Amino acid sequence: MGRINWPRLGYSAVLYALAPLIGWRIWREQVPTYSRWQRLGLCLGALPASPRIWLHCASVGEVRAARPLIDGLLARYPRHSLLLTTMTATGAQQVQALMDEPQSDRNRLTHCFLPLDFPGAAKRFVRQVKPELAIMFETELWPNLLSACQQRKVPVAVVNGRLSLRAFKRYQKIASLMAHTLADVDWLAAKSDADAERFKTLGATISKTAVVGSLKFEMDLPDSALAESERLLTQWGRRPVWVAGSTRDGEEALLLEAHRQLLPQYPDALLVLAPRHPQRFDEVAALCKAEGWKMSRRSQGEPVTQATQVYIGDTLGELAILYGAGQVAFVGGSLVPLGGHNVLEPAALGKPVLSGLYMENFVDVAEPLQTAGALTLVEDVGALVKALRSRFADPARCLQEGQAGQSAIKASQGALARTLNGLEALLSPYRPSP
Repeated sequence: MGRINWPRLGYSAVLYALAPLIGWRIWREQVPTYSRWQRLGLCLGALPASPRIWLHCASVGEVRAARPLIDGLLARYPRHSLLLTTMTATGAQQVQALMDEPQSDRNRLTHCFLPLDFPGAAKRFVRQVKPELAIMFETELWPNLLSACQQRKVPVAVVNGRLSLRAFKRYQKIASLMAHTLADVDWLAAKSDADAERFKTLGATISKTAVVGSLKFEMDLPDSALAESERLLTQWGRRPVWVAGSTRDGEEALLLEAHRQLLPQYPDALLVLAPRHPQRFDEVAALCKAEGWKMSRRSQGEPVTQATQVYIGDTLGELAILYGAGQVAFVGGSLVPLGGHNVLEPAALGKPVLSGLYMENFVDVAEPLQTAGALTLVEDVGALVKALRSRFADPARCLQEGQAGQSAIKASQGALARTLNGLEALLSPYRPSP
C-alpha cells in the first residue's frame, strides 16, 4: 500500500466542503446538449474505438491557442481520435465551432466537459476515456486527475506551460500540493525561461522540463474569416473603424468614452465592441443604449449604416473576422487589472495593436510585438484617444506597424514542431510511419 498523499487528501477535503458552491457554478456553466453528469466523469456518450489522445483546454482563449496543436495531432496520428475537454460553456461552443468546420479529420475530434477534480470523478473519467496520452494546456494542473492518470500509467504532458508571477505567488502558498502534482507530469513544455524556472521552483523535475516557445505564435487564420472581413470592409465603406476585442467588465464604459472623444475629429468613426464573455452581451448592449449610442448588434443581424456609431460583436468564434475589418485593434482585459488577453490575433491580421498596461499574463507574446513597434500600451482613455487619432491620420503608419507585427510573429514561430516532437516521445509505441 502506497504512502498517503496528505496534501492531495487535504485538497480533496476542501473540494468536498465547497461542493455546494462548485455545483452552483457548474449549473451556470452548462450547454443544453451536454449532460451535467459529465462533471462527475459519467455519461460521456459514444467515444471512437480508436486509440485516444486527451487534450484539456480551460476555455475559449485556450481552445483558440491550441488550434494549431489540435490540427497537428490529428495530422500526425491518423490512427488516433482526439478528445478535447473544457471547463466552460463558451469553451465547449468554441470546440463545437471547430468540429463544424468542413475538414475531413475533424470527425476524429470529440468533446466533453472536464469532470470536477473529486477523486472518484477523476478516476472514473480516466478509466472510461482510456487515453494513450493526457495533455494539459498552459496551467491546467488538477491534482486528482493527474494522479488518476499516473495510477493507470497514462503519460501526462503540460504544453504551452504558462505561470505568471501572480499565479506563481499563489501556488507557493500550496507548495507541497504543487510539488506532488508536478511529480505526476512526464513532460512540461514551458513557453519561456521565466515560466520554466517558476515551474521548477514549485517542484517540476528539471530533466522533464523544456522551453519550447509559445504555441500562440503558430497562427493559421482560415480563409473564410479573411473573406468575411473583406465583405464587412466593403459593406462599411471608407470610414475609420477600430475594434475593441475581448473587453471585460469596467472597460466598455472607458472605451465608449474614448469613442466619444474621437468623434469630434472623426464624426463617422465606428467602434466595434466585442465583449469577452457571452453572458455580458446584453449588459453591454444595455449600457450602449443607456448612453444614447446609435447601435447595431451582430447577433441580431442588424445592419451597420452610416449612422451606426457602435457595432456590438456579440457572437462566438468571430473575433478574427471583426479584427480584420478594422484599421486599428484594441485588446481588452488590459485597461483594468485583469492581466490582458492575446494580442497576436489582430497582429497576425496586419493590424496595429493597442492595449492597456495590465498585460502581465501575456508578457511573452507582447514583448516581441512591442520590440517590433507593432504594439502600443496606453495607460488611460486620453492616451488611447491620442493613439487612435495618430493612426487614423497616418494610414502608412498603420501599414508599417501591421507588417512589423506579422514579421515578429513569423520570427517567433517553431513551438508547434518542438511540442509535437516532445509529445511523440510519450507516444512512441504509436509513432507514425515516416
